[in-house]
Amino acid sequence: MDIDNLQSLALPEEKKAWFVHDRFGMFVHWGLYALPARHEWVKSREELNDADYQKYFDHFDPDLYDPREWARRAKAAGMKYVVLTTKHHEGFCLWDTQATDFKVTNTPYGKDLLRPFVDAFRAEGLRIGFYYSLIDWHHPDFTVDPRHPQRNHPDALKINEGRDISRYAAFMREQVRELLTEFGQIDIMWFDFSYPQWKLGELVGKGHQDWESEKLVRLVRELAPDIIINNRLDLAGLQPDIVTPEQYMPRARPLRDGKRVVWEACHTLSGSWGYHRDEDTWKSTEQLVQMLVGTVAMGGNLLMNVGPTARGTLDHRAIAALAAYEEWMALHERSIVGCSQSDFTAPADCRLTQNGDRLYIHLFNWPYRHLHFDALASKIEYAQFLHDGSEVTWLRPSANTLWANTQFPVGADQLTFVLPVRRPQIVVPVIEVKLTAGSAPGI
Repeated sequence: MDIDNLQSLALPEEKKAWFVHDRFGMFVHWGLYALPARHEWVKSREELNDADYQKYFDHFDPDLYDPREWARRAKAAGMKYVVLTTKHHEGFCLWDTQATDFKVTNTPYGKDLLRPFVDAFRAEGLRIGFYYSLIDWHHPDFTVDPRHPQRNHPDALKINEGRDISRYAAFMREQVRELLTEFGQIDIMWFDFSYPQWKLGELVGKGHQDWESEKLVRLVRELAPDIIINNRLDLAGLQPDIVTPEQYMPRARPLRDGKRVVWEACHTLSGSWGYHRDEDTWKSTEQLVQMLVGTVAMGGNLLMNVGPTARGTLDHRAIAALAAYEEWMALHERSIVGCSQSDFTAPADCRLTQNGDRLYIHLFNWPYRHLHFDALASKIEYAQFLHDGSEVTWLRPSANTLWANTQFPVGADQLTFVLPVRRPQIVVPVIEVKLTAGSAPGI
């Protein structure tokens, strides 16, 4: 593989400016697995064969599907883009693809789901991303591997004898071509995922050679030159447009070869991507907001997932979580959108974001009266709470470099904000600091 030639397929940084600016997106995992409602990997976890799984196809009828409502809730929550699972690992397609009969138009619902989804979210001003699984447990040429539902079948190796993964790779390209030519401009192509390191007896996982990833990337670039492609195609020679840590909060901003990369954390509101009726680890309002803030404070985006029900609705827990974002973002969006990591050092229990001469201090824990901030004393013009615009005052060092509220010497560049004793009724209060001209470090 010609690495230099492959690297020419990477998207220029300026083409990703909108993504870095927008910071917050909605992930939507939806498919036949909404019917069993016990995890999107149910077919693999329970080792179901195609005949076992057919009942979900035969009864898929999301009669309450209203993508306009989903789009309105996403926009109200402050989300700026959306990524939908057009096809998940089960192989079921949400659009009227011509490449397979395993699609929504052949279910009792009988209608395309993808086009009204795209239209609804575009109407609300959100950019569109398509998730497409490289895995397909339904396709007749997808070989049994360590993650396949039939991995423990006594004839697994014999089943593979009649399968041709290269035909499957061609099938994928055919479907990706449909997705990128039939729905207008698509902004993100979110592939999932590679696992060449997995082994189970004589079965081995799949990577770029199986997917024919280079051909796939070249096709995407040909059809959509400015689209963002993620990092899950197992192409070591290609600098990905974005990296995508999943269900994990890094301790620091991800780097590649010592340089900062564009990245996006993807997370769930609970412990499952698809609708899981009985799953009970739904995150608190505080966790949800802190995850968004913490990600942007490390220069990243947050892609937060919802898993619609089999009838096409968002259940009450998902609606409550989106409402929590809506309430907080209504007052604090400018500390997220357009912001990135700050080069200032955050005080204890705080996270910082910055947009030019605006520094945002997010208080994860409420201190008693005083918030001490190093290296800021000569660089601040004004400070206020973001939720209500009320002034936040600060103490200046005395002539002998003693603070008015302590008996200990401190540096002249240190500053202490004076806070109310009682925390405002805000899940994560934010102090907006207007920096003096020329004092803002790079971000």
